[in-house]
Amino acid sequence: MAKSRSERFDDLVLDAVDRLRPRWERQLSAVEFAVEDVPPLSELGDGPRLNSDPIPFGRADAATGQTPASIVVYRRPLEARARDRDTLGAMVHDTVVEQVATLLGLAPETVDPGYDDRR
Repeated sequence: MAKSRSERFDDLVLDAVDRLRPRWERQLSAVEFAVEDVPPLSELGDGPRLNSDPIPFGRADAATGQTPASIVVYRRPLEARARDRDTLGAMVHDTVVEQVATLLGLAPETVDPGYDDRR
């Protein structure tokens, strides 16, 4: 049975998380991962900003009270920037790495030593 575009995107996010799990299993065990089509309006910039894209690819939210930590990846902005499926997969992986790094307070190169090689 053929998968929908959103299901294939979900698989890319899960693949990216699975690639990080061997090294970060304990830190990621309580993190919830999700995909949303687009970021909420509250996360959108009001124009070009220095060293920042006005449309984010994801977000990381620390745990608060009973709410677990979460990482959300935004599908449509990534799909719009990717020229093909391989590029999309790499961009999704980098987004997951960047959000995990933000959540853990680490550099992306620490989370995934190959991160800097793709830049």
